[in-house]
Amino acid sequence: MSNDSDFRCGFVAVIGRPNVGKSTMINAIIGSKVSIVTPKPQTTRHRIVAVHNRDDAQILFIDTPGLHNHATKAMNRMMNKTAANAVSEADLVLFLCEANRWTKEDESALNRVMASRIPTIAVLNKIDKVHPREVLLETISDMDARGDFKEVVPLSAKHGDNLDRLLDLIPGFLPLSVPLFSDDMKTDRSEHFHITELIREKLTLSLRQEVPYGLTVQIERYVEEPEGVAINAIIWVERDSQKGIVVGKGGTHLKRVGRESRLELKQKLGVPVHLELWVKVKDNWADNEKELLRLGYESP
Repeated sequence: MSNDSDFRCGFVAVIGRPNVGKSTMINAIIGSKVSIVTPKPQTTRHRIVAVHNRDDAQILFIDTPGLHNHATKAMNRMMNKTAANAVSEADLVLFLCEANRWTKEDESALNRVMASRIPTIAVLNKIDKVHPREVLLETISDMDARGDFKEVVPLSAKHGDNLDRLLDLIPGFLPLSVPLFSDDMKTDRSEHFHITELIREKLTLSLRQEVPYGLTVQIERYVEEPEGVAINAIIWVERDSQKGIVVGKGGTHLKRVGRESRLELKQKLGVPVHLELWVKVKDNWADNEKELLRLGYESP
């Protein structure tokens, strides 16, 4: 254990375009699901702080929505602003991209990060998909030339490869400080938030491509009972046609999502869970700033 005078604590913003593995990396570091993960872009919609404790530092990772172009709806603009705000409050930025792919959205996201002039480490994720090794060495060199990086770290968040090296580098960029969170905290988000996200994850994984972006989940009732927990949640969609898809023929799809959510919530909470889900329509909620704020999205 380091002396208290040597202890460091600070915020590390994890930034990149959608679907590069930001949440997967943070979950791997924390050792539990603090952010939901799906193969679909823009799964992360909110700023989530994940707490990683070491003997010499407390690292506060800020998981952010993916920076994306064509932010046509208010929700997308809010998500981009949330990511940009995370950069401005960070002591260090981890810029994530895929080791085997570079896109215009990567370039756009990197430009925003470089403009902030915050110390930045480039993280090349998904190195398990890069073969042979000579190609990876060339990719690292190409990445180093793209910006003013303190380090370029190749890793695989999915398999946990090289995460230790990244974690060893981070404390040197953080300020001297006492811990800001207690040792037993893994995230700054409430249990209710994680319940809504878990349900949304199950929906996103099981629905066709266009529907998940038009839905959000809200807890209406949460009651601790002698035999467990009773939860009522509303799934808001934008159109009647989406409601039919979410419910499914004879309610089969909603029942399946409810069952999968209940089983994971039972494991997460450690008690029996009674979960009831309703699907309701709120026209164009994702492009209405007032509704977005009411549903817990951050103001732009």
